[in-house]
Amino acid sequence: MTENYIIFTDLDGTLLDNNYSYREAIPALNEIKKRRIPLILCSSKTRAELEVYRKELKINDPIIPENGGAIFIPRNYFNFKIEGKVVSDYIVIELGTEYEKILSVLDEIKKRVNFRILNFGDMTPEEIARDCNLDIESAKLAKQREYDEAFRIEGTEEQINQVIKEIKSCNLNYTKGGRYFHIMGDNDKGNAVRILKELYLRRFPETKSIGLGDSENDIPMLRNVDIPVLIKKPSGGYAEFEHENLIRSKLVGPSGWNEVILDLILSH
Repeated sequence: MTENYIIFTDLDGTLLDNNYSYREAIPALNEIKKRRIPLILCSSKTRAELEVYRKELKINDPIIPENGGAIFIPRNYFNFKIEGKVVSDYIVIELGTEYEKILSVLDEIKKRVNFRILNFGDMTPEEIARDCNLDIESAKLAKQREYDEAFRIEGTEEQINQVIKEIKSCNLNYTKGGRYFHIMGDNDKGNAVRILKELYLRRFPETKSIGLGDSENDIPMLRNVDIPVLIKKPSGGYAEFEHENLIRSKLVGPSGWNEVILDLILSH
């Protein structure tokens, strides 16, 4: 790897457009590969979903699924020992709460409210595919959750606030990415990024970290990198976040991702 940068990136709305394509970011992705810059996918997507993109992009770097629920580090990736659980070909640093517990709490909340909460656990792959503009196989991967549950509320702002209050009263947390909320434990993208960044710095102390995102659930990640990047939304706006080193892309989605990354890495 180069010792200049490590890149943490969200997927939906950031590296991927509304059709789940990263085509507009290919020039920057090729430059990253050429310079051997680590590219860490940090998303609300499941490990199974991230592994598909990891394989397509031909990268062998760690992944951070489900809003920082865990860090999956390929075995022997670092030249020092990592403490964690061995799962398949990964060393896993678990930061989140197990899915079964989260699902149980959400089921109890659903019983206490008089409006509909629609979550992935109760949806068929076909329903998820229709709702999220996915193909069936991708929808099946989206259901393979380990650390958080995606849900949406068919109700008013007041009812949404009621659900949030219920989640907090159960000592769990929430975040939001796109139309879906996520109920989870004491984890977020920021804590996972901070831990993984420290591992990289043990080997390459001068490395600078870049983080790219577009939504509320990306803010913790952006707070924990040296160079935070907000990607412009299709609506023309940006997520609410301020930082002295903040960069805002001029273009939307993967076009903005490509624009910012090439500006940063080609200038050094």
